[in-house]
Amino acid sequence: MAYGDGTDDEQLRAAWRAFCERLADAGDGVFKDFNPANPLQRADALRFLTQNLGQAFDLALETRDPAYPMLHAFCTPSRKLGADAADLTYHQAWIDGAHSYRVSGVLGTARFVNFTVQGARPEVQPGTGWPSLHEPFGDIPEANLFGHELAVDDDGGFELYIGGPRRERNWLPTTPDSRKLFIRQGFDAWCETPARLTIERVGMDAPRPLPTPPDMCAAVDWAGDFLTGMMRDWPDHPYAYSGGVVNPDVVNAFPAGVSADTQDDAKRGRQAAHLCWALDDGQALVVEFDAGDEFWMVSLGGAFMNSLDYLYRPVSYTPARARADGDGRVRLVLAAADPGCHNWLDTQGFAAGNLTWRCLGATATPGFATHVVPLAGLAQVLPPDTARVTPAERVAQLRERFAAIRRRYGL
Repeated sequence: MAYGDGTDDEQLRAAWRAFCERLADAGDGVFKDFNPANPLQRADALRFLTQNLGQAFDLALETRDPAYPMLHAFCTPSRKLGADAADLTYHQAWIDGAHSYRVSGVLGTARFVNFTVQGARPEVQPGTGWPSLHEPFGDIPEANLFGHELAVDDDGGFELYIGGPRRERNWLPTTPDSRKLFIRQGFDAWCETPARLTIERVGMDAPRPLPTPPDMCAAVDWAGDFLTGMMRDWPDHPYAYSGGVVNPDVVNAFPAGVSADTQDDAKRGRQAAHLCWALDDGQALVVEFDAGDEFWMVSLGGAFMNSLDYLYRPVSYTPARARADGDGRVRLVLAAADPGCHNWLDTQGFAAGNLTWRCLGATATPGFATHVVPLAGLAQVLPPDTARVTPAERVAQLRERFAAIRRRYGL
C-alpha cells in the first residue's frame, strides 16, 4: 500500500504539509524585536515553541471532544505559556453546554483553588475593541467556584457537577456558549499538596469514536492556528491590548495606578500588576511592596512572558516563603548572581523579561516601589534587617523548592 491508495490520502498529506509550513513560519517569531538578541534568550524562544508543539495536539485532538472530556495539564515545569505563574497549576477540559459533567477528587491543601466555566471566544473582546488572544485563550468567564465554597467530606473528597439540572451545592451552570472548564490551584507554603481530580461526562455509555480523516485535518489546522498565534501574540498582544497593565515603555517599574482588576478578573479570583524589567550585567532590581494579609505571589518570566525555571531556580515568592523586613515591606532582589538575600529572584542570565504580582481571592493596594542599583550597592537600598542566607542555606532552599514542585506535578 502506498500514497494514493487511500481515499483521503491527498487531504491528509496536504493538511500535514500546510502545518509544517506554518510551523516553519512560527519559528521566525524567535527573532522578533521584543526578544533580546542574546544566545540564552534566542534559545529560550525556540524552546517556548518546542514546548508548546508538545501540547498542540493534546489540545487540538486528544482532549478536544467535549463528549469525552479529559483534564489537560496546561502548563508544567517543561511547558510554559500564557504568562503562567510558577506557583499556580493550570488544568483545562473542553466541555459544552449540551452535556453535564462530574469532576471528582480530593481537594488537597493548596491555599487557592478556582473552577471557572469559560464561554464564547469572540473575535473582539466586549467593550474594548481589542482582538482576542490566540486559541485557547480569549474566551469569556461565565461562572466560577472557589475551593473554600466546595462541600467536601472529612477526607477532602468531593463531586462537582458542571451543567445539567441546578444543584444546591457543588454545581456550576453552563450556557449554550460554554466551551471550557479551567482549574487553577495556587500554592503558598512548600508543604501544600495538589488536588487529585478527574472529569467525566454524566451518562457516558460508549467508547470515544476514533478520529476520522476530516477530524485529523481539523486538528492539524487548529494546532497550526495555536502555534502561529502563540508566537505572534506573546508578548505583543498583552503589550498592545492590556490597557496599560503590561507596558513595555515603562521598564523596571510598575505602571502607575494600573492593575488587572476587571469583572472578568473577579470571576477568576485575581488581581494582577505587571512589570517589564531589563538589567545589565552587574545590576540588580529591588522590587518592594507592603506584605499585607492577602495571598499574593510574584513570578518571574522571560521575554515571551513564559515563567522561568521554577523547578531548579528561585524565580517566585509567596507570603509563606518570602521574608518581610521590619517595616512590613517585602523586598525582592532580581539579579543574575546570588546576592545572598533570602528573597532572591534568579534572572538566570537573561537581559530582559517580565514579572507579575498577583493577589488571589482578594484585592490589595500594595504600594510598589522599585530601585535599580549596582549589585555591589544593594546595601544602599536594603534595610539592615533584610534576611540573608548562607550558601548552604541557599542550597537547602533550592532543594525544598525542587521537592515541592515535583510533588505538585507528580514528577
